Amino acid sequence: MTPDRILSRRTLLQLIAGGAATAALPACAQAPSRSPRPAARPLAGGAARLAPAAPVNDIITRARLGGTVGYAVIDMQTGRMIESAAETRALPPASVTKAVTALYALDALGPAHRFRTRLTSTGSISGGVLQGDLVLAGGGDPVLDTDALAGLAAALRARGVQRVSGRFLVDDSALPAIARIANDQPVQAGYNATISGLNLNFNRVHFSWRRSGGGYAVAMDARSARLQPVVGMAEMQVINRRSPVYTFASDGGRDRWTVAQAALGNSGARWLPVRQPGLYAADVFRTLAAGQGVTLPAGQTGGRAGGTVLAEHQSDPLPLLIRDMLRFSTNITAEALGLAASTALGVGPRSLAHSAQAMNQWARQRYGLTTAGFTDHSGLGADAGVSMADLARFFARSGAEGTLPELLRDHEMRDANGNAIRNHPLTVRAKTGTLNFVSALGGVVEVPGGRQLAFAISASDLPRRAGLPDDQRERPEGGVAWTRRARRMQQELIERWAALQS
Repeated sequence: MTPDRILSRRTLLQLIAGGAATAALPACAQAPSRSPRPAARPLAGGAARLAPAAPVNDIITRARLGGTVGYAVIDMQTGRMIESAAETRALPPASVTKAVTALYALDALGPAHRFRTRLTSTGSISGGVLQGDLVLAGGGDPVLDTDALAGLAAALRARGVQRVSGRFLVDDSALPAIARIANDQPVQAGYNATISGLNLNFNRVHFSWRRSGGGYAVAMDARSARLQPVVGMAEMQVINRRSPVYTFASDGGRDRWTVAQAALGNSGARWLPVRQPGLYAADVFRTLAAGQGVTLPAGQTGGRAGGTVLAEHQSDPLPLLIRDMLRFSTNITAEALGLAASTALGVGPRSLAHSAQAMNQWARQRYGLTTAGFTDHSGLGADAGVSMADLARFFARSGAEGTLPELLRDHEMRDANGNAIRNHPLTVRAKTGTLNFVSALGGVVEVPGGRQLAFAISASDLPRRAGLPDDQRERPEGGVAWTRRARRMQQELIERWAALQS
């Protein structure tokens, strides 16, 4: 990270606190005079104690994962590799990729960066009529929601606009149009988003259903914390069949879905991806504007921002977006941040792969990740690869800088039943990564006595993943149990390393 982009811990926490007055911050994020790394938890007062280090082969064998397990752990003080296996082999990092994307975005955009969504006009306002075109211009904000659009609609009405004499246009050109993040995901996967310069509600529409008479009543809406506007450009039809569960097609500016009746039950709801995000945002904004007494024509794509700015919505500062991305592992946020970073660096990304190549080059130059083979910014693509030695070194070096540990979430240690262990002697801040039959974890652990270790672990059974039939790609048979065993193995490895160093 260039010197002017390195955040002090004080600056980082001020940005996070200032950007989200209602967000709950961990208690450790209060005193900037402390070490940038998490403080060790005391063993007094009935705290759990570390068991003796288990043999590493027993840990791996007990997990019964198949495929490949690779890991590396580094003493952050000395840089010494403490233990490793398959550490030079490029393995899938899954969503651990987002940790790299976080620092890539901070470096390219700066910690004060905010995404802006604007309403602009090509004419003046007279007698309640905007004489010209109205443009809803996206700035690539990955967390724009219906409530934010409602605020823009209210601001438009406050400017005295009641109708528009020209066109209602959307400008979604701030980021390149990406049809979907990965091509091997189920059609209905809301996490496999379309990306554009105008992203509303993570580019998802809310689908709900309930049994009514001899059929089903369905609804498609763009709900938020306060509002629930109906979406007209996304349609759902219930079909009397068992499979496929969902089908999708884009037709005449509409997203047309069908769902198998046998899969519905009595009632339920889920989020589905939107594949025409510009028209989706225009549809929702038009409804919200009508609620403010502003009549708009149907939205059209292809607009370009310009003229007078009538209203603007700003996102929270970049560190807060990153913290939430790492906490909730939102794919669209990672991709939008990565694309925006590459654009800011002058790359002009044509695709996610092209943008990821720019991040790979940056990671090699900045953190020495010679094996960096990221193919996107979220880790959703299983064809990505990086060695665990490189990834552990990334966490060691970024941990020493102090920025990333403040953004990573606390990683809870759990017992055999999956319950969080209170007063566990280890403090772990890490990023998880999960795909079907892929589980990764990377971060920093502080052991009793204050020593800090940086680690990276990847377990993958790619042949088993590749062999999944289409109808099992969302919930594969045996997938939950496999992931549970992988996570247990990861914890046992961390506890082993801590026991060796305590």
